[in-house]
Amino acid sequence: MSELKNAVKRKASFIATVKAVFWSFLGIRKKNDYEQDAAELNPVHVIIAGIIGALIFVSTLVLIVKYVVAK
Repeated sequence: MSELKNAVKRKASFIATVKAVFWSFLGIRKKNDYEQDAAELNPVHVIIAGIIGALIFVSTLVLIVKYVVAK
């Protein structure tokens, strides 16, 4: 029970959340990382990092398509 309380008290920083979301976008995750992240990551940070990651991904694809079509 005390482990659960310690896990709830420990929250990962926004940078750690961004790293976790980045690796999730790539699909490279370990089971141990997932279980640890689920206990430490702030859900609001995960949503914000996911939206930022998706915007960067879509913007990159749009720029690549514009570059290829322009030639």
